[in-house]
Amino acid sequence: MTEPTKRIRLAIVDDHRMLLGALTEWIRKAAADIDMVVAVPTWPELTIHPEFPVDVVLLDLDLKDNIPVSLKINTLKSMGVRVVLMSTYSEPNVVREALAAGALGYLVKSEDADMIVEAIRAASQGESFVSAELDLALNADEIGGAPKLSAQERRVMALYGGGEPVKSVAYQLSISEETAKSYLKRIREKYRVAGFDVGTKVALRKRALEDGILIETDTMHHL
Repeated sequence: MTEPTKRIRLAIVDDHRMLLGALTEWIRKAAADIDMVVAVPTWPELTIHPEFPVDVVLLDLDLKDNIPVSLKINTLKSMGVRVVLMSTYSEPNVVREALAAGALGYLVKSEDADMIVEAIRAASQGESFVSAELDLALNADEIGGAPKLSAQERRVMALYGGGEPVKSVAYQLSISEETAKSYLKRIREKYRVAGFDVGTKVALRKRALEDGILIETDTMHHL
């Protein structure tokens, strides 16, 4: 018998109270598998909260408390808590430092709400999730190589490149059709900046084969 999907206990730390309220409300409505158990504006309030530790913390990088983000990430990691960072800006060095310290996700606050939920789910599985625009900034010096895709982006690309329609990709990965489309948009954008046009399904399939995301035997026979 398959086990029910494990619920994800989430904490959000953000000193913009309006955003904190909006995110809390949105996640409660949009994601049945995520329990918002802590929503606080400061780091100390998180660490002394009775519900802490949680599974995943969505942590604002721009908290004005002079506590190094690497220290926060290490503290959370030592307690088995996964970290997804949010920021209003995307300075590549800051992102690299945060990911090197062990953050699993990094989002800019302008990200689609769907993608914020996906980042939380990815982190709970121990998978990394970096927003498309940040990934482009991080890999700007690697133009010409294949862009770095998250595990879920690779799955979407493999299924879609293998001939599955978007609806089927969404169904197989247990995500909404809108989220599957958001993934395809991110994948195409990452490749575009790396210098590859995968605007058509054929071009995307060819790229997936060349980058080892798709194996020839997985795909439909084509002319």
